[in-house]
Amino acid sequence: MKKETEIGNNQEQEVLDSINSRKIIIPMLLGIGVLFYLVWSSFNLEEFKKIPWGGKVIFYTLLAILAYTVRHFILSYRLKVLSNDFFSWPKSIELAFIWEFASAVSPTSLGGSAVGLFLLAQEKLSAARTVTLVIYAVIMDSIFFIITIPLLFFTLGPLGIRPDANSISDLGGVWITIIAVYLFILFYGGIFIAGIFRPSIIQKLVRFLGRLPFLRRWQDAFNKTAEDLVVSSRELRAHTFGWHLKVFISTALIWIVRFLTVNFVIMALTDLSLYDWYDQYLVYSRSEMMHSITQFSPTPGGSGVIEYTFGGFYSDYISPGISSIVALVWRLITYYPYLIIGLIIVPNWIRKIWYRRRKEARLKASSKK
Repeated sequence: MKKETEIGNNQEQEVLDSINSRKIIIPMLLGIGVLFYLVWSSFNLEEFKKIPWGGKVIFYTLLAILAYTVRHFILSYRLKVLSNDFFSWPKSIELAFIWEFASAVSPTSLGGSAVGLFLLAQEKLSAARTVTLVIYAVIMDSIFFIITIPLLFFTLGPLGIRPDANSISDLGGVWITIIAVYLFILFYGGIFIAGIFRPSIIQKLVRFLGRLPFLRRWQDAFNKTAEDLVVSSRELRAHTFGWHLKVFISTALIWIVRFLTVNFVIMALTDLSLYDWYDQYLVYSRSEMMHSITQFSPTPGGSGVIEYTFGGFYSDYISPGISSIVALVWRLITYYPYLIIGLIIVPNWIRKIWYRRRKEARLKASSKK
């Protein structure tokens, strides 16, 4: 019991450290630093002058902002549904901001799921429902990518991954990365999905993995995951088909709107037309592939890596001379607002949590007297 408490305290401190608002400077400096370098090294004034400044830029930029605002409400809705309406709309909106901020400043090794589990545990949600919520969010995210990555590839071919890629051999190392990422998602998503229907079998498998020599240092975490899968299985199988459908649709919309935001930004700053359906589909596919390749980057929120690779994914739509400008506008809409808003919300949220804990501790101490 003491060992479990120590592990829990260490994990809690690690998560708190990861969402410390002072760490906002790290991803900001990385992203802005790379963008500054790209602007300095490749900016072309003549290409910049070709941007159709005027109503079109304003309209599609506002549409991109609106799309990402809608996405936040869908994120909040999914939290509300997954919690069985335990969270109110205001609380769901607040937690969605905190979760996105935490993911934006957390290292990949920690992961959004660990952060989400910690955040929800502070909100007096039962332990079983907290674990179920986070695990099912991971499952639904995994299912989305398991379905859509092959769908995009088989409908668009290598061109849906990179420009000028007429065959798999043209993709080079990018193809290997895509396959590795897909297999990883398939593996851990498959374990969680199977854990819902055959919890006892998966429980034994996860515990076996934790006993392997090269994984033994994480044995406690593997055992905890095995127990969590059994709890989540019971909880999830009790829900109706309609509940599962709502969670999946909201999950799909969260990701689709996220990737479509790139389309709106490119339409704002280039001559890409809304009615070029094939090109719109192609740009969307590249956005999803770019995310898949960069989501395991070692930097917080992919800062620096995404900015650097952005132009290469859309070089047939965006001139190299303005690709850094387009990337900056896109990140200003989709990434930096969560850093700024989180800087305001997170300290206040942590203060409220600590105040509540101190109050509960005092009440507990007084009742013992």
